[in-house]
Amino acid sequence: MESLVLHNVKDFELTHIFECGQCFRWKKEEDGSYTGVIKQGVLNVRKQGQDVCFCGELDGDFKAICEDYFDLKRDYSAIKKKLCENDENMKMASAYGYGIRILNQDPWEMLVSFIISAANNIPRISKTIENIAKAYGREVEYNGNTYYLFPSPEELSRASIEDLRALNLGFRDKYVHEATRLVASGEVRIEDILKMDTISAREELMKIPGIGAKVADCILLFSMRRMESFPVDTWIKKVMSELYVDSTNITQINQYAAHKFGKYAGIAQQYLFYYKRSA
Repeated sequence: MESLVLHNVKDFELTHIFECGQCFRWKKEEDGSYTGVIKQGVLNVRKQGQDVCFCGELDGDFKAICEDYFDLKRDYSAIKKKLCENDENMKMASAYGYGIRILNQDPWEMLVSFIISAANNIPRISKTIENIAKAYGREVEYNGNTYYLFPSPEELSRASIEDLRALNLGFRDKYVHEATRLVASGEVRIEDILKMDTISAREELMKIPGIGAKVADCILLFSMRRMESFPVDTWIKKVMSELYVDSTNITQINQYAAHKFGKYAGIAQQYLFYYKRSA
């Protein structure tokens, strides 16, 4: 078990980060900390004042993994200042979710997770992902408990559509099965998508069955560091039509967001999403 304490960390609140819809495998503990399963292992995070304490079992450089996963080298205060220029709505939303940070999650896991998210709710998404991990992932022991890493494409390729259906995927079973086949076979290469410009990467992701515009934008934002990606779901339609643009048309909302928020549109989206859903 390894641990790390970082002092005077700004723009970092556990509830804001883990309850803003970007992740599905973090659980709040009785002491207010959160424990999550990430690609490299199991991690517990807690705050004491302005200090953030990390503890866990990770495969790799512990400090580097924590800094990268939580995007700790990005200046969110400067981003908020930029986004809030002449924008009272963003001032309100970013003040409410001031501690949000975009997590740098595993692209393969996010690809499957957001296919599962279609027409679904967060508790059920989390349960389904956990079912997949228990059935096909590798065990990791941490703090006396057993956790399961998300399976690789090769590990998950052992599952038939019927196997996936038994894990409560519903109509998404065929999409997860086909996405797994495409990635495991090399027909889709995530490492190649990571090298593409954002528009090309979005188009490539949308060639995979079960991935539409919103799911592609979520994958891009939450695992491929494309901070300009602006996922539009029901909540964002509502808040954008109420505060910014007199339309619920996804194309018009995306165009407005790109012009209004620029390269930080995805961070703006998270402030608006969290504010609308939680405030």
